[in-house]
Amino acid sequence: MRNINIICVLATTLVLFSFSDLSRPKYSINKIVIDAGHGGKDTGTRGKYTREKEIALEIALKLGDIIEENLKDVEVIYTRDNDEFIPLDERAEIANKNGADLFVSIHANSEPGHDAHGTESWIMGLHTSERNFEVAKKENSVILMEEDYREKYEGFDPKSPESYILFSMYQNAYLDNSFNLADKVEFQFKERVKRNSRGVKQAGFIVLWKTAMPSVLIEVGFLSHPQEERYLNDKLGRTYLASGIYRAIRDYKEEIES
Repeated sequence: MRNINIICVLATTLVLFSFSDLSRPKYSINKIVIDAGHGGKDTGTRGKYTREKEIALEIALKLGDIIEENLKDVEVIYTRDNDEFIPLDERAEIANKNGADLFVSIHANSEPGHDAHGTESWIMGLHTSERNFEVAKKENSVILMEEDYREKYEGFDPKSPESYILFSMYQNAYLDNSFNLADKVEFQFKERVKRNSRGVKQAGFIVLWKTAMPSVLIEVGFLSHPQEERYLNDKLGRTYLASGIYRAIRDYKEEIES
């Protein structure tokens, strides 16, 4: 009888413990990888007097400074902090090897001959329009600068629509959280920074392909648009954009950890 009582007490304790906050694994944002797009021999897109790689690096470094100043429990890791060429697969590898909780890639856009302007936040997925495919194709074409890219990227051809089908198998586990972060970024851009937000979109970006965490690629504006190019070259403008991304990360972190 005594053994039965002991078993009952242990069972009750186990049940109560299973419902306590102590037994629930706590997910937290401790490491963020900030990826400044392009770099080195890869200049990215161009405006009349601006190269994407420089704008991306300036905003990435400013974002890292703001995070380190305000989120003391977060470690910031850069894929590059200078004018260096980093292959796309190595960017994801940096995030994965460091056990990052978020991957944020900074880019600038271009659409010559058009009046396109505004910000866009992209997450991994199959493109559903020709324009989305063109954006992904442009960003992915950097692999052509890498040696043995067909072997490294499993036969991927950045110009072939068929190659993008395999992307549907990746990042599904992180799709909701990636969208959540991207949506918060665009909200900040629109409501706080007062930029024209073109919304959250999906396409097959190699840099997001094999990241084992929620990931977002942010296009901070169009260098092909004269007013936007001036804004991106203004130190205060870049600070506003970096601050908007920071606030989105802060709000995402608070939501996830609560």
